[in-house]
Amino acid sequence: MDSIINISNQAVLILAFLLICAPLLSFFFSLIFKRFASFIAITAISTSFIAAIALFIKVWFAKTLHFSIPWIVFKNFDIRLGFLFNDLTVLMLLLITLIALLVHVYSVEYMGKDKLKPRYFAYLSLFCFSMLSLVLADNLFLIYIFWELVGFSSYLLIGFWFAKEQAVLANKKAFIMNRLGDLGFLAGIMIMLSHFHTLDIDALFGSGNLMASSFITNGMWVSPFNMMPDYWLTIAGLCFFAGAVAKSAQFPLHTWLPDAMEGPTAVSSLIHAATMVAAGVFLLVRIAPLFNETVLVVIASIGVFTAFMAATIALTQNDIKRVLAFSTISQLGFMMLAIGVGDEASAIFHLVTHAFFKCLLFLGAGIIIHELHHLKEKHQLQFDEQDMTFMGGLFKSMPITAIVFIIAAMALSGLPFTSGYLSKDAILISVFEWADVKGGIFWIFPIIVSLTSWLTTFYIFRVVFKVFFGDFRLPQLLELDHHQFHIHEANAWLKYPVMVLAVFCLAFVFSYHPFSLEASWLLHQLAPQQHIGGIYHILVPVYINILSLGLLWITYLAYARNKFSFGLEQTWIFKFSYQQWYFNEIYNTTIVKPTLLKAKAYYWFDRNVIDGLVNSSASAILYISSLANWFDVHIIDGLVNGVASVVERLNIWFRNVQNGKVQHYIIWMLLIMITFFIYLMIF
Repeated sequence: MDSIINISNQAVLILAFLLICAPLLSFFFSLIFKRFASFIAITAISTSFIAAIALFIKVWFAKTLHFSIPWIVFKNFDIRLGFLFNDLTVLMLLLITLIALLVHVYSVEYMGKDKLKPRYFAYLSLFCFSMLSLVLADNLFLIYIFWELVGFSSYLLIGFWFAKEQAVLANKKAFIMNRLGDLGFLAGIMIMLSHFHTLDIDALFGSGNLMASSFITNGMWVSPFNMMPDYWLTIAGLCFFAGAVAKSAQFPLHTWLPDAMEGPTAVSSLIHAATMVAAGVFLLVRIAPLFNETVLVVIASIGVFTAFMAATIALTQNDIKRVLAFSTISQLGFMMLAIGVGDEASAIFHLVTHAFFKCLLFLGAGIIIHELHHLKEKHQLQFDEQDMTFMGGLFKSMPITAIVFIIAAMALSGLPFTSGYLSKDAILISVFEWADVKGGIFWIFPIIVSLTSWLTTFYIFRVVFKVFFGDFRLPQLLELDHHQFHIHEANAWLKYPVMVLAVFCLAFVFSYHPFSLEASWLLHQLAPQQHIGGIYHILVPVYINILSLGLLWITYLAYARNKFSFGLEQTWIFKFSYQQWYFNEIYNTTIVKPTLLKAKAYYWFDRNVIDGLVNSSASAILYISSLANWFDVHIIDGLVNGVASVVERLNIWFRNVQNGKVQHYIIWMLLIMITFFIYLMIF
């Protein structure tokens, strides 16, 4: 299908450069012109957003565009530098720039009193440049470069408040755990390069691609360029998946994401929405033709387990940001599960809808935290402004924040009339259909994902009712007069971005029929042959949502009306959930502590054995050198000097013999004769 408007290919290239260069320039200019940092950053991301709109209009419904130039040329292959435009690219560009623009605007007020604000906007711009470049990259090597740059810039943002020890520990943890996955990503690139002699995505996975022309025969993976044992195909897929596991915080490399909440809330919102953590899902969809059946089952298994595990942890957390962090991990598990069952379109659809409602949830939480923080400073109180234990009853004083937060919560739960209803049901339906085909033990997947969906409703509405309903608990817990606390609605800088996001949480944005997947313009474009109806299209939404509404009512009674309490705080299952399945303790016990112990042992061995040997050898050499010097000076030089001295003395003595005195000559003659006679007497 032709594009909606006619933009020349040259204009596409200019727009692409404009889109990525604007935030890059903003990074430098924000550090130079610090006073105007927020204005520069917002102008830059607005420019990128406009360019993204133009590119979306050009490419959506049109053919793939690919521009590249030679970059690194070797004997057997070359690496090219270029842009790849297809539906996935322009959709991600539009999503990232829109989310980033709203977060930038929000940050003007949220970071307004922070002395490091210019640096914050500079880091934010660098992060956006990295993510946009990653999406535009046309080959795996370029993606890897910007993949690393995204990791580095998120490291800077997570540890932005570097004076806090927890922030420094969190960004180091994120950096190290992501490097573990990056090793897998790099190994996958090497396998692809050795097999196909190219890393070009269009050549590998595009129309008439190399992957499609390769095949398995007699245990060998055969391509036009090479052949190798077929298990390398599985290894390559698992290696790329390892990179996605780390970046998208999937089990077992998920523990860095909750700790990353130490960064500013606006950063958390951006990272959790359309950018960093979404990069893993984006990568897997980009290279989806690579995955064989074994890899797909592994992806689906990790995805469903991660979704369930994170949802169970989110049930008991009191830190509002940590609940949202585990929610992100769980939702990313849904997306991974969709990829595993072969429905990449639903994975991307959920990525898009999730970006809006998760960004809104974080920004809404940020408004509450921002307000409580000012309350804390004003009255010089000591409490954790992120702890929901001190909240409650905020609906009355912050109605707009409460309403948009509830809309986002409904979308996250997948309730009707929200975007989440469409995207989450698309995944659930695909999982049911996949299990129906495979049968047997594979039915455990739809059972677990259904259970996870209900848990999602429970934990997010637990947050809603604990924060916005009931009584304001802070004065009661601190034994203070509640009349001295005045909480008010956020100002325009904070309020308008969340209102825009709330609109994008509604179903009509993505479908003219709020109950029909088939009516979704986005899903239809990404996968026109999928989701064409069936029994699961009716049954799944009905039974999921009926039980979800029942759970919502129970949650309301428990946390808003205080009609009853679950009373599980002292049980092992509550502690197991609250302690996050003890993953941090397990990793500390089995990996961190042994590693530190080994490091200390190696340090001791290095200092006391290696350094001891080196130092001892140096001392011995110095001693031998000193001894040699003494021998040379006193023995060798002494002998030479002694011989010279004797010769000199003899010379003097013999010279004195020839002094012209007769008595000396007579004495010499007598001595010679006596010596002669003695010799004769002896011999």
